Amino acid sequence: MRVLTMSDSELDKLEIIRDVDLNRMPARAAAVVLGISERQVWRLLKRYRLQGAGGLISLKRGQPSNRKTPYDVRLAVMAVVRSNYADFGPTFAAEKLHELHDLSVSRETLRAWMIEDGLWQTRKKRRGRVHQPRYRRDCVGELIQIDGSDHRWFEGRGPKCTLLVFIDDATSRLMHLQFVQTESTFAYYKATRTYLETFGKPIAFYSDKHAVFRVNKPGGANTDGLTQFGRALSDLNIEIICANSSQAKGRVERANRSLQDRLVKELRLAGVSSMVDGNAFLPSFIADYNARFAKLPANPKDLHRAMTDRDNLDDTFTWRVDRTLSQALTLQYDKVLFILEPTEAAQAAIGKRVTVYDYPDGRLVIRYEDQDLPYRTFDKIRQVKQTNVVENKRLGSLLDLIKQSQEASPPPTRTDKAPRRRDQSGHMFNVG
Repeated sequence: MRVLTMSDSELDKLEIIRDVDLNRMPARAAAVVLGISERQVWRLLKRYRLQGAGGLISLKRGQPSNRKTPYDVRLAVMAVVRSNYADFGPTFAAEKLHELHDLSVSRETLRAWMIEDGLWQTRKKRRGRVHQPRYRRDCVGELIQIDGSDHRWFEGRGPKCTLLVFIDDATSRLMHLQFVQTESTFAYYKATRTYLETFGKPIAFYSDKHAVFRVNKPGGANTDGLTQFGRALSDLNIEIICANSSQAKGRVERANRSLQDRLVKELRLAGVSSMVDGNAFLPSFIADYNARFAKLPANPKDLHRAMTDRDNLDDTFTWRVDRTLSQALTLQYDKVLFILEPTEAAQAAIGKRVTVYDYPDGRLVIRYEDQDLPYRTFDKIRQVKQTNVVENKRLGSLLDLIKQSQEASPPPTRTDKAPRRRDQSGHMFNVG
């Protein structure tokens, strides 16, 4: 006994042709129901009488589609993909095939070919733990997600570095990207200042619990509970919100994954191999990325606030610490002893808290009640070097910096000043 496999449409056709054969339905009515010509009904009836139900099964079953891409075209396309875009996603690879090789293949066709050849996995195989989505904010500038992505952005052509990412929650627009050596306070100072000068002040920044954004050791030196970056944002009336998990700030995390795919390959195709050239390349990449992936906000209002004369970014983006001035007009900061000139303002500050302003460009100012106090440095420093506490995921960057410093600098002498903070430039403690 032969078993036939028929589709739903073929079973419907069988019923109608059987009714025509038994004179329960005229051929003209059957043609109307099936949506075919009356002549085709008579052909189907003839095949049914000769072969039975099997005569109504489509003759194209098991045959290649007439619209199938020729096999030699598939071979040519996949040869280019294997040699140039083996680690690209289907969408990105299809774009580059069209732009650079004049090969027009739909992304879904290319996806199927890449899956067949083992260059891509189906979504089901790539799917991990499910997290419920959070609704976007309504307006641009209402919430800006920020993060640092430590990655081999230049692959083997340049050093490992960090990309600081600023992305708008309402639109998924890349607002600012910047390559830096490591994810530090001064790196965020510089990137945030560029952002504010370009767009204005957002309502809030949304970050992880990195030590730049959050005091992770209660009861430490910062009794107000704010980090240096948090204090700077507070001065500008910008909130800083720390997420409880990476999934909570999923938009910037997903952007990081996309950037580690797309940006790395765009840098490779453009021959970029340094942070300087990379930062010059980023504006054109941001424009192209946003044109492809940015969404329209639910509310067209832009909540960025304009900078005012009261927003002194030079003083805001500094490393500030308070010190008590001794009877001898001395204070210690960063393992260096400073002696203040015996001016009237300095003598009035004896026994009181003065503020040390450590600027990113290397200048250092000691200030009391908005008045700068002249000082000089005492060239005797501590010889005991405290061990730095470093997060595990930043260890590679720190070791690279230490190695570069050891290769570039001679051994320190007794008159050397304290080491620079990361991402500061210029000479240490210029009087300003």
